[in-house]
Amino acid sequence: MSAAAGSAALPARTGRGPLVGRLPRGGPVVPVVATVLLLCAPADRTSPGGHGGTTLADMCSGVLVVWCALRLLRERSAGRRTAGGAPRALTPLAAVVLGAPAAAFAVTTIASADPAASLPGFVRYLQLFVLVPGAVLLSLRDARDARLVCAAVVLLALVQGGVGVVQALTGTGASYQGDDVRAVGTFGALDVMGMATAVSYGLVTALACGLNPPPGAPRWLRPCALGCATVLVVPLALSYSRGAWIATAVACLLLLLLRGVRTTLCVLAAATAVGVVLVGGFGVATRELAQRAGSITEVSNAPDRSVTDRYALWRAAAGIWRQTPVTGVGPKGFPEHRDAHAALELSSGSDTAGAGTPFQREPLLSPHNMYLLVLSEQGLVGTVALVGSWGALLVCALRRLRDTGRGGAVSRAADCGAVAVGLLVWQGVDFLYGDIGGPSTVLTALVLGLATWWALSPVADPDTDRSPTR
Repeated sequence: MSAAAGSAALPARTGRGPLVGRLPRGGPVVPVVATVLLLCAPADRTSPGGHGGTTLADMCSGVLVVWCALRLLRERSAGRRTAGGAPRALTPLAAVVLGAPAAAFAVTTIASADPAASLPGFVRYLQLFVLVPGAVLLSLRDARDARLVCAAVVLLALVQGGVGVVQALTGTGASYQGDDVRAVGTFGALDVMGMATAVSYGLVTALACGLNPPPGAPRWLRPCALGCATVLVVPLALSYSRGAWIATAVACLLLLLLRGVRTTLCVLAAATAVGVVLVGGFGVATRELAQRAGSITEVSNAPDRSVTDRYALWRAAAGIWRQTPVTGVGPKGFPEHRDAHAALELSSGSDTAGAGTPFQREPLLSPHNMYLLVLSEQGLVGTVALVGSWGALLVCALRRLRDTGRGGAVSRAADCGAVAVGLLVWQGVDFLYGDIGGPSTVLTALVLGLATWWALSPVADPDTDRSPTR
C-alpha cells in the first residue's frame, strides 16, 4: 500500500477506534477552553480547597494534561502503523524551554532540608510552568484554536468583571478601608487578585485582537474587541489592584506602540477622556481610586500597611536567599523561614472579609513578588531556569511577531502573536508585585501555554487542511 493510500485509509480505522481517535475537528482544544470557562464558577469561600487546595479548574487542567498525553501516545502509535507524517511532538527548543525549569525544580526539591515538605511545591510548580503550558502547546493546532482560547479568556474577563462591578456598586464585594466595595468577582475575598488577573488578561487580549484583526475577519470584530477592552477598564479599576494596573498599562502601551505612534496618541487621548468622564463627571470611586493610585509611590512617606508589609516581605525573601543562594530553602519553604529574616514592622497577617467571606486573618505566606519567591525558595538554580525560560519565550514571540510582516502563514496569525506578546509582558511586570496562589493561578498556566504555542510551535494557516492524525 502506498503512503497516500495508507493516509487516506486512516480516518476509516480511527473512526472505529477509541474516543481519542473520534474527536471532532476542534476536539483537542476543548479541554483548554473548558478549563478557562470553569473559572467562571464561584470559588469555595470557606474551605481550604477554595483558597489553596484543588479547584474545579485545577482538576480540569489535570484532565487536559492526561488527555494530551493519551493523544500523543495514540498519534505515535498511528505514526508507526502508517507511512504518513510523524506525529506531533515538542521541538528541541520547546523541550529545552520547558525541560530546564522542570529539572531545576527537581534539583532544588532534592537539595532542600526537607524534600518531603517541598514535594507539594515541586508538583505545583511542575503543573503551572511545565505540564499545563506544554499540554496547551500540543493541543493548539493552528491560529483558529488559539483564537478560541482568546475568546474564552475575554468571555471569562467579561463575566468576572460584570460580577465585580455589581459588587462594587451594591457594596457586596471584598472589604476595602472598611467598606465592602472591592470588586473580586466570583473568586471571593481570599483571592482578591483573581478577578484583577482575569480581567487584565481579557483586556490585553481584546486590545491585541482589536488592533490586529485577522485577515478576512468580519467588520464587527474590531469595534467589538476594542469595546470589550474599554468596558473591562471599569472592573480593573474597581479591583484596586495596583500591580494589575501597572502591568496592564505597560502591556497595552507596548501593543499600541507596535501599531504606531499615531495610534498610541489617539488611544491615550480617548482613554484620558473616558477616565475624566467616569471619575470626574460621575464621581465613580473618586476617593478610593485616588488614594490607591497615590499609594503606589508612597515608599517612605507614610505608606499604607500593605506597602509596608510588601517591602518587609521583599527584604525577608532577600535574606532567605542570602542564607542558601544556590538552591534556596526548597519549594514551599518561604513561610517557615520568613520570621527569622523579617523586620519587626511586618504584620502577622492581612485582614480579609466581604464577598461572602467572614472576617479572618490570612497569614503572609509569600513575598508578593514571584521573582523573589523563586529566588528565596529555589535559589539561583531555579531562578535562572524559570526566568530564563520566560525570557526565551518573549524573545521567540517577538521575533515571530516581527516575521508576520514578511508574508506566509504566520502573517495570518498576527493577532495571536500580539496577544502572546502582550500577555507575556503583562505577566512579567505583574510578577514584580504578585506571585502564584489561589484559584486563578491555573489561568496563568493556560496563558503561558498560549504564549508558548505562539513562540515555539509552527503556526499553521487556519484555512489549510489539517493532518488526519491531528
